[in-house]
Amino acid sequence: METRKSHTATPRTATIGRAKTTLYDGAAYLKDEKDMAALLEAALEDGDPRVIAAAMGDIARAQGMTKIAKATGLSRESLYRALSPEGNPELDTFIKVVHALGIQLHATTTT
Repeated sequence: METRKSHTATPRTATIGRAKTTLYDGAAYLKDEKDMAALLEAALEDGDPRVIAAAMGDIARAQGMTKIAKATGLSRESLYRALSPEGNPELDTFIKVVHALGIQLHATTTT
């Protein structure tokens, strides 16, 4: 799994009243595969589909959304929508993205 060396996207900002703030971008903090796996594992443990989609979106942005779009055959725009906290990716999209990210999912029993 290849990661980008640095997250070079321009930080998004929001203005609330007179205060200008920088929006949080989780992808900027994912430095290597270990970070990415830990984020997705935590999201899967949480179990909220919105959290899982957002975590996958952060990982995809950290690796490069254009690269993931090419690997999945999906448009960047549809991936940004599906892999956002408001997104609801179909299982087919989820599987394609998992493969493109170089991630393996394993099932275990809950005891």
